[in-house]
Amino acid sequence: MNNGSLYTHIQNNIATIEFGHPASNSLPGELLSRLAASFNELSSNEEVHVIILKSEAEKTFCAGASFDELVSILNFEAGKEFFLGFANVINAMRKCSKLIIGRVQGKAVGGGVGLASACDYCFATEQASIKLSEFTIGIGPFVIAPAVERKMGLAALSELTLDATNWQNAYWAKEKGLFAKVFESIGEMDKEVENLALKLSHYNPEALSEMKKVLWEGTENWDILLEERAKISGRLVLSEATKNALLKFKK
Repeated sequence: MNNGSLYTHIQNNIATIEFGHPASNSLPGELLSRLAASFNELSSNEEVHVIILKSEAEKTFCAGASFDELVSILNFEAGKEFFLGFANVINAMRKCSKLIIGRVQGKAVGGGVGLASACDYCFATEQASIKLSEFTIGIGPFVIAPAVERKMGLAALSELTLDATNWQNAYWAKEKGLFAKVFESIGEMDKEVENLALKLSHYNPEALSEMKKVLWEGTENWDILLEERAKISGRLVLSEATKNALLKFKK
């Protein structure tokens, strides 16, 4: 099974984390674990003042959970462990002492929307449509819901979750607060990502860190909350409805 790739580059007090996977930048468990570890390591790295999160290639930012791993889950513990991977990444981003800039060059589905929501400031292109399709396979966006609701509000979370088969375009996502700016091209977006990162890298790192705490006030219970949500998903992924839905997708 391909576990994907993850690279971290640090230059001028800016850390860039780039993840990738041949299956539309989907996230298997090992890649989720490496992502969480990277944020935890950078959080205590005094050389780093700001982080950029991006994915490989041009078409898809992140297709969410690894389909192959979802299909292979055979018991509750394995299911809970897999969804804890997403919980751990979101919590690592939440607790990271550095501000995180998201670079969303293309479509984001499920956990990909969760990643974008957990960024502190997010840029996107016009190709960055979003969808929460979890209902279509018999589960729900339980683990990422707190991050999506915090960034976009309960109404947007409800619309995305219940309208599970339709895409919402990047401008809709900007209107709801997920994206700060939307650009026509990746080149234009990358210039703005770099400009903001450079500005932030020259500000007082202590002020940035303190502001990060302010932005995430009220989320102190997420370690427990997201683990409970992972248990829900871990149970539902074993249901007959989900197994049948996954089988249809696989065929």
